[in-house]
Amino acid sequence: MDNISPTLHVLCGKIAAGKSTFAAKLCRVNGTVLLAEDDWLSALFSGEMSSPSDYVRCSSKLRRIMGPHVVSLLNGGVSVVLDFAANTLEQRAWMRAIIEASGALDQLHVFNASDELCLARLRERNARGDHPFTVTEEQFLRFSEHFVAPSLDEGFNIVMHDE
Repeated sequence: MDNISPTLHVLCGKIAAGKSTFAAKLCRVNGTVLLAEDDWLSALFSGEMSSPSDYVRCSSKLRRIMGPHVVSLLNGGVSVVLDFAANTLEQRAWMRAIIEASGALDQLHVFNASDELCLARLRERNARGDHPFTVTEEQFLRFSEHFVAPSLDEGFNIVMHDE
């Protein structure tokens, strides 16, 4: 292993903004692992998730166990692409705590995609059936109401990605 410090990559953007597609590209770098929230939630809680409040409950459980695991990976010299939602202040505070606990470098990738583009991608994704969850337009709009764009004072190294 070389002397490059491990990096925690986190992703911020509405549903179907391109986060997971980009995450898959990032993890192609040697010494980098991808942890995808949707895959974990589907495997562990698929039968328990039918509403936004179910997502919040199950995601909170997953974050409690995943946080120390991510810190361990980073402390072991492994970079991590954390394909978990970074769309609210609370979610980003959890990620900031991981960075502080590990001393890792960070990049917050922010995806600016219009609702129209996200919805078009969402319809395509739902039609393909290759995603762990089918998201309706109503659910997209509901989750989008909670989206809070990051600010510089949150302390992340922000990388912008425009549609």
